[in-house]
Amino acid sequence: MKLRETVSWLMGSLQMNLFPRLEQCWEMSLTEKDRQLVRILEIVKVERYVSRKASTQWLGRKRLEREAIARAFVAKAVYNQRYTRTTIEALKSTPNLSRICGFEKTSDVPSEATFSRVFEELAQGQLCEKVHEALVEECMKPQLVGHISRDSTAIRGREKPIRKPKKEKTAAYKRGRPRKGEMRDAKEQKRLDRQCGQSAREALHELPAHCDVGTKKNSKGYKESWIGYKLHVDVNDCGLPISAVLTAASLHDSQAAIPLMKMTSERVTYLYDLMDAAYDARQIWEVSRSLGHVPIIDKNPRGKDVIPMAPHEAARYKQRTASERFNSRLKEDFGGRNVMVRGAQKVRLHLMFGVIALFADQLIKLIN
Repeated sequence: MKLRETVSWLMGSLQMNLFPRLEQCWEMSLTEKDRQLVRILEIVKVERYVSRKASTQWLGRKRLEREAIARAFVAKAVYNQRYTRTTIEALKSTPNLSRICGFEKTSDVPSEATFSRVFEELAQGQLCEKVHEALVEECMKPQLVGHISRDSTAIRGREKPIRKPKKEKTAAYKRGRPRKGEMRDAKEQKRLDRQCGQSAREALHELPAHCDVGTKKNSKGYKESWIGYKLHVDVNDCGLPISAVLTAASLHDSQAAIPLMKMTSERVTYLYDLMDAAYDARQIWEVSRSLGHVPIIDKNPRGKDVIPMAPHEAARYKQRTASERFNSRLKEDFGGRNVMVRGAQKVRLHLMFGVIALFADQLIKLIN
C-alpha cells in the first residue's frame, strides 16, 4: 500500500471508528487537540522503540511502564508545554489525556522524579533518533525527493557555557621555503578536508555538542548572540525533516553540512542540495557532486564581486524556505523554545520529540 493510501486509510479509520468509540467508552468528547495527539501517536508509534529491559527487574518496587511515559513526552511536545510538571498536572486532571498516553487511571501517573529518570534513560538509548529514522525509512525511502534544504537554528539553553581551552601557540617560522635541514611541523588537516573521507557517523562524532556561545546575523543583518546549541536540519520540499543534528552553538554551519549530506543520502534519494552563503566551501561543492547531487549554494562574496545565480537556479533556490518554515514551526508549536533540560543528550531528546511530532503532523496535513 502506498504512503498516501496508508495514511488516508489510517485517518479515515480513526475518524470513523476509533474517535466515536473512545468518546462512547470514556463518556467525554475529545477536543481537537486530543484528536491531533491521537493521530500523531498512531503514526509515530513511539512505544515500539522503548527498551523493555529496564522493566524486567524482579527485586524491589516494580518499574512503571516506559511506553506510557514516552507517549506523554510526545504529548508534551504536541501541547507545547514548557515544564514536565505541567504535563503531569494535565495527565492527572484530564482523564482523556492520561488514557490516550496509556495510563488507565489518573492515579497511575508517576511522579516528576520518575519522569525525569525515564527521560534520562530514553536520552541514553537515543529513542527519538530511532523513531525518526524509522519514519523516514517507511515514508520517504521509496520516493524520489527533489530538493533538500539545509539550515540551522539557534537553540537557547539554560546552562552555563563551557569555556574553550586556549589554543597552544605554534612556532613562528619565517616566510618562504624552509632552510636546508630545517624541520617544520606538518599543518593539521582542516575538518572539512577530513570529512570528505569520513563516514557520516565518524564526522558527526568529531563535532562538538556542548553548550557554548553562538553568534550569527539575523534577517535584518544585525549580530545576535545566545547561549546554548544549534540544531542543523535537512528538510524536503514538503517540510518533512529527513535528518537532524545537534551541535555546539559556536560551530559554523558549514562544519555540519557534509555529515548531514551523507546521512540524508543514506536515508533518501534526492537531486538538489539547497544551502545559503554560509555553506559556500569548495569541499561541500565537491562532496555534493560526488554523491550525485546538484549543489545550489548562494555565493559568499568574501569582499569580491560574485556572479549571480542563473535564473533556473534562482527559481529552485526559493524552495529553501522549507527549512525556515520547519524551524519556525518547531519553535512556535512543538517545544523548540521550551528547552528546560541540561546536557546535550537531554536537549537532543527534547528537540527530537518535537521533530517526530512535527513530522507526523506535517504528513497528515499533506495527505488532507
